[in-house]
Amino acid sequence: MSDSSHSPEKTEQIAQAAAAWVLRCDRGLTGSEQDEFSSWLAADPRHGEQLARHRRHWNRLDRLAQWRPEHGDLPNPDLLAPPPNRSRRVWRLAALPLAAAAAIALVLWLGQPARNVAAGRPTAAAIAIPAEPSASRVLEDGTMVDLNRGASLTTRYSPGERRVILERGEAHFAVTKDPGRPFIVQADGVDVQAVGTAFNVRIDAAAVEILVTEGQVQLGSLPGTPDTADAPAPASPPVLEARQRAVVLRGAAPPPPQIDTLTRGEIERVLVWQQRLLDFNATPLREIVAEFNRRNVVQLVVTDVELASVRISAAFRSDNIEGFVSLLEAGFGARAERRSDTEIVLRRALAQPNPR
Repeated sequence: MSDSSHSPEKTEQIAQAAAAWVLRCDRGLTGSEQDEFSSWLAADPRHGEQLARHRRHWNRLDRLAQWRPEHGDLPNPDLLAPPPNRSRRVWRLAALPLAAAAAIALVLWLGQPARNVAAGRPTAAAIAIPAEPSASRVLEDGTMVDLNRGASLTTRYSPGERRVILERGEAHFAVTKDPGRPFIVQADGVDVQAVGTAFNVRIDAAAVEILVTEGQVQLGSLPGTPDTADAPAPASPPVLEARQRAVVLRGAAPPPPQIDTLTRGEIERVLVWQQRLLDFNATPLREIVAEFNRRNVVQLVVTDVELASVRISAAFRSDNIEGFVSLLEAGFGARAERRSDTEIVLRRALAQPNPR
């Protein structure tokens, strides 16, 4: 009797599942998906082998992103050439679903508005995320924005300011510093201004909520602010510090914003939608630390230049800082010092003296 578990049909099923997991890992896994992914890997050693093979194909397709229209009428055909000493037929069959995804990504990139515009001419672009649990985008000034499911926004950049209109949903901004052009998020009549900082804005049915995760932001215009000549002068717009949250009620004449300071745990619960799987491949520790710091209240500080240059290949949930630190201590000669609830310092562990 033949073993159906090693049949060509079963092998093809595993290959298709591996290709699907590569795409899911690339866009980020939810907590339940990560558990499902771990169970799938542990169920059969062939799962990991096929995953590694399809990930290599995906990484090779990433080179397509290096092509730009100004480089030529068509991408260099070598970008998608099969690896040497490998069957072209196998490469094509394995890469079809991945190539389709890469083509979609390329079309979306080509559809973005041009960034090189005449000086003094404002630019506008719309970004909508209808289905994914969350997605990251880089705006034209380098600002990183994470959008929760269903969020949409429009950017209106000019020489004098960078304005983003959050039309619905929730978004977290890590703002690139540019003192000459303030960064303003407009959300249902509430203006939030920052120069270089990180903050979260959420619009719901009853209120607009602003949470500062790094630096400071200033609340500008608010709903119901009097604009008549005989109206009393409004109070100075409130400035929010890191870990502070402001809740601005929606309506014609809302009360002043309610401002409170959140604990680390409360902030993590507010931002839990951002957490995703971070997959690093021979990435310097300094870059990994920067990615963790961008997504968490707890900040990692690397004080050793040699340690910062260590290259690491690993996958972690973006909120699993303790697990990542434990890996560094166990396998990379690091020592962690927890200076506060929000800061962990990493340095080289001292070498143990040789016994005589």
